[in-house]
Amino acid sequence: MYLTVALALTLLVLLFARDINRSAHGAIGPRRSENRSFGQMVNLLVAQENSLDARLYYLLQHGGSLSRPVFAARLAQLSQQLPGWTTEAELLHRPVLAHHVNDLVFALTEQRIDDYQNLFSDLASRLSLPWLPAPKGNQVVSGPAPSLVATVNQWDLARWSLTHEPGRVTLPELSMGAAKYYVAVGTNQLTSSTSLAPTRAIGIVAVEVTPTPLPAAAGVLLLPPVTSIQVGVTVSNVAYIEQPVTLEVVFKPSFGPARSQTLHTVLGPLQSYAFVPGALATVASERATLRVTVSGAPPGPGLGNSRTYQVKISPSGN
Repeated sequence: MYLTVALALTLLVLLFARDINRSAHGAIGPRRSENRSFGQMVNLLVAQENSLDARLYYLLQHGGSLSRPVFAARLAQLSQQLPGWTTEAELLHRPVLAHHVNDLVFALTEQRIDDYQNLFSDLASRLSLPWLPAPKGNQVVSGPAPSLVATVNQWDLARWSLTHEPGRVTLPELSMGAAKYYVAVGTNQLTSSTSLAPTRAIGIVAVEVTPTPLPAAAGVLLLPPVTSIQVGVTVSNVAYIEQPVTLEVVFKPSFGPARSQTLHTVLGPLQSYAFVPGALATVASERATLRVTVSGAPPGPGLGNSRTYQVKISPSGN
């Protein structure tokens, strides 16, 4: 009898404690605090997103007056803001709020990050600008600008989710000026800009021969009696574009077959590269023609794509 009563009382205490816990969890005070804190954090995130939208909108409208390096730098600055959005969106993922609005905010933010990454890549591709691929795991979006518009429309519905909840929070609006402009105008103004038009120009900057040639007339390489010579060729890409380059070195003795070497590389924008072909075998008293040629693009201002030298090996002292 007493055991039954004790068990019944224990059960009642447990049920009462559970009800109190549920009541406390659902109390208006904590929920109001959670909703308002969530609203403040979303305000900060949306302010960043709207700032990027405004800057991108301006770049799309006026970027045609910029040089290629400056345009690429500004586009890169916008792209560098995106990783921070992921961190902030993850902080908004918990606790679970009414209508699961926090889950929707997280999903929409992740989608918008992918959209912007794809839009930036598309823009860089259309202008032949050097651009790093999107971070691993980012979703490929075929129509990033329409997708951005769609996320804003979804946001406009979701931002009222907490209006009638404790705290009466209304989430801020997202702007979409850049996305709507991209959908309507695309890149026509940018791709028709003369200052953004991709140009190609390369040239030979220097040719170095080892051992060091003796004093001689221009275009003549007077060398001591050695069994081989080493040629080094520095080539520059003087345009803001990635440029494949091919170097050909031809050594043609007065007697015997010509020997050639071909090397390839890809030069980044405004970068130089030093080619070092294999050593060329020589003999004392040899006469030969050395021709160095680079191909892949027209010669840049003040540079040439080919150099020819008359090679004279001194007689042996033996």
